[in-house]
Amino acid sequence: MFNLKNPMQGVANIVECAYASAQMAEDAARSQRIRDAAGQLGIRTRYADLVIQFIGASGIPKMDLVGSADPYFVAKLDDKLSYVSSVKPGTQSPVWNEIWKVKNVPASATLSVIVRDKDLGAAVDDYIGKFYTSVSPGPKEVEIQGPMNMRNRGTFWIKIESSTSSEDPERFPYLFDGPVHYSSHSSLSVGALANLRDTRLYRTWKIYIKGVPKIFGDQVQSWNRSHKAAQAIFEGPASIAVRSGIQAGHRMLYARTVTNGFGVISNWDAVLSLLCGGVRSASDRSKSYAHRVKPAVYTYVVSADDDTLRFSETGAAFFVDFVSKHALHSNCAENVRYSGEFHPRPVGGWENFSDDIPDDAVGWELVFDNNSGTYAPDAGLLPKVKEIMEFNFPGLNAVVHSHDEATLKESVEACRAYALSKRGVTEHELQPHVVEGEETLSHQAFGE
Repeated sequence: MFNLKNPMQGVANIVECAYASAQMAEDAARSQRIRDAAGQLGIRTRYADLVIQFIGASGIPKMDLVGSADPYFVAKLDDKLSYVSSVKPGTQSPVWNEIWKVKNVPASATLSVIVRDKDLGAAVDDYIGKFYTSVSPGPKEVEIQGPMNMRNRGTFWIKIESSTSSEDPERFPYLFDGPVHYSSHSSLSVGALANLRDTRLYRTWKIYIKGVPKIFGDQVQSWNRSHKAAQAIFEGPASIAVRSGIQAGHRMLYARTVTNGFGVISNWDAVLSLLCGGVRSASDRSKSYAHRVKPAVYTYVVSADDDTLRFSETGAAFFVDFVSKHALHSNCAENVRYSGEFHPRPVGGWENFSDDIPDDAVGWELVFDNNSGTYAPDAGLLPKVKEIMEFNFPGLNAVVHSHDEATLKESVEACRAYALSKRGVTEHELQPHVVEGEETLSHQAFGE
């Protein structure tokens, strides 16, 4: 449902968006100048490992003429690392109690927070206010400053714990250290879902993983200059329009809304639960597989922009008419950390599995590959993919294969065969498709 807007809020959004970006950049530059000056004087920069608890806020004004507020916030440390909170619907006194752990933060760093009101369907969410604070330890009660230096936009409570960094702070500054958390995005606005049997085909996931700089270093995978589809995205005058449409689609798919799912991932079981779901049995409509691991193949990227793992089912309907699935997930980034496909499988393979066996009675694996024409990632880095996944999801056994290995093809075919024969999945659901009369994501993104 769209909200009735305050006409002055649009002006405030434009002004504050430009001002806040400039202010954050200046804060980061100031912190760097302090460290540079200290270095010239022979004063060694002190680094700290931080545990930041975003407790909540009160007195947040409603930004629409009717209704309440749907607040969320974006926190940044020196404009180097960011944290985006969950959306709290229908409240002017949100309680988050969300934790952000960051290692190797300079003691001179500034924590900046912008609070926004989520607006469904709006290009830009309403700006509520901002505040800045040091990273010194202890509880903090901070006033939220409104647009154009207006006051009384509410009060925000945070608590910071600090300990001396000991793990190579200058090599890996601003290192995200958890908790590993996710957001799931159900893009109900991009298609006529009344005709879909499985709404997972319109869902994306984003997992904020840790340790990426330490495991991958500065290695990234650039777009594949010999791939025709990639050339259409990144080369030539026409590529500008192609990228614009893909980026619009990405914003729709990964929009932060009040319907998003949020959670913390502490072990492998939490990941496995994200992979559960599916349609009811074609032969027995009373039988549902919503709580069973779904035999499905997923398209994924590990973003070089924010070190997140982003994925969706490879057969997702929103891929229709897009030249690259991986570019849609990466937001047309020229570089990613890695990309490919993955699928879950029971130990021993889907070909040896039966639905008579409870999921928790067998071991599970995730099989990762480098099947991405857009980025053509180096197969030699697949061991790093295994390392980063097992580091973030304790208990996971990650199996890696190059896209051209026969054993990978066999595993993928067994997964899809099980979906077709045992779980009521239809052939056309395994590949991007659209039903008659359905509006696709590309229609909305390209304005067709």
